[in-house]
Amino acid sequence: MATLTVKGRAPKTGYERSNFGSGWKDPDRNGCDGRNDILRRDLTAVVARPGTQGCVITSGILHDPYTGKFIDFVRGQGTSNAVQIDHVVALSDAWQKGAQQLGADERIALANDPLNLLAVDGPTNASKGDGDAATWLPPRKSYRCAYVARQTAVKAKYGLWVTRAERDVIQRIVTKQCPGQKALR
Repeated sequence: MATLTVKGRAPKTGYERSNFGSGWKDPDRNGCDGRNDILRRDLTAVVARPGTQGCVITSGILHDPYTGKFIDFVRGQGTSNAVQIDHVVALSDAWQKGAQQLGADERIALANDPLNLLAVDGPTNASKGDGDAATWLPPRKSYRCAYVARQTAVKAKYGLWVTRAERDVIQRIVTKQCPGQKALR
C-alpha cells in the first residue's frame, strides 16, 4: 500500500472495454484462455469438455469468496452467468487511475492477469460494477482482507493509483481486520 500514489480519479473519457483487448487471451501460454484457466483454478469438481485438453470447463462448483455461497457452474446459455470472472480491479476503475497511460500490451496483460481475475457469484459481481474499495466491498466480511490485498497488489503491479477515500478504506480494513495480511504478488 505504501508504494501506491494517492491521486484523484481521472475522467472516464476515452474508456472502452476494447482498450483492454477483445476476448480472453492465454496469458500463461498453456493453450487455454484466461477465463477457463480461472474456472479451473477457482472451481472444485471441475469437468472439462472432452477433446479440449482440459481447456473448456463445462461444470464445477464454486465456493464464492464474495458471499460464501456454493454455486453450481454449468456452461451454457442462461446458466454460465451464475459464475462470472471478476476483474478485481475493474477495467474502468483502472482506466481512471492510470491505465490510460499504459501501452496496449500492458492493458491486455492487466485484463487477463490471473492476479486480477476471480471466479465469483454473477449477481454479486454485477452489483460491484466498476467500484473500487471505497465504493464496494465483498458482502462476506471475512474475505475483505484478501480482497483489498489483491486490489492493492494489482494496482502496484501495473503502476495504478488509488484515491484518498480508497486508501483510507483499505488502511482501515488492514489495520482493524487483518494486520497480519501479507502482500500478494
